[in-house]
Amino acid sequence: MRLLIDVGNTAVKLALASDHSIQLIHEDQVPWDDINEVLVAQVGKSDALSPFVNKAQASGIKVIHAHVSATLGQLHCAYEHYQNLGIDRWLTVVACHYLYPKQDCVIVDSGTATKVDLLSADGHHLGGWILPGLDMMIDSLVANTQKVFSDEQCPFAQELGKNTPNAVKNGALVATLGAVYAAIEKFGSNKGKLKVICAGGYGEFIAQQLNCEAVYHDALVLQGLAFWRKNTQI
Repeated sequence: MRLLIDVGNTAVKLALASDHSIQLIHEDQVPWDDINEVLVAQVGKSDALSPFVNKAQASGIKVIHAHVSATLGQLHCAYEHYQNLGIDRWLTVVACHYLYPKQDCVIVDSGTATKVDLLSADGHHLGGWILPGLDMMIDSLVANTQKVFSDEQCPFAQELGKNTPNAVKNGALVATLGAVYAAIEKFGSNKGKLKVICAGGYGEFIAQQLNCEAVYHDALVLQGLAFWRKNTQI
């Protein structure tokens, strides 16, 4: 059994991987006696990962850090300098390549930052965009402008703001949705067969706000990590 670890900017997610599925677990649910390999996707700070690595090493369990490559099987990375692509983005692309074979995909991973990536049906990552996540967008605006403020009790909505907190939060949401719609438009006439996949802390909310069909995946990076291992020789 493999332990999958996704070390993000604000949270650590864990899952157990069997041959055909993954199961999300909490830190106190790791069956260390049954783990034969630890797979890591890390973009966040190493101190969040250290307890797991220390435990694995003390138990003689191999720890493997996922990395980006120019290709993975029939999947091709858009970046010429592929090492500069974040592993979290790469693994969401890997996951969608295998979960939705031969389908064009727009992948939206919305957390601390919002990442939007495009994947063609023939297995080519076309590139993407990175923009501040909803909270970061609001915090940056409030911190760097005068007389602009937000309200934590104010909900996100797509309507025009009739007060400053509404204008700030709704503007952040509309800007994020606009990036997703722009990505969809990149596929032109092929939009009819397009799959929109949302992930991350705000992923479910973003999926609900879109005016097109979208699916929410609560463990897309971890799923990509499992597929990455199956298609990587180490």
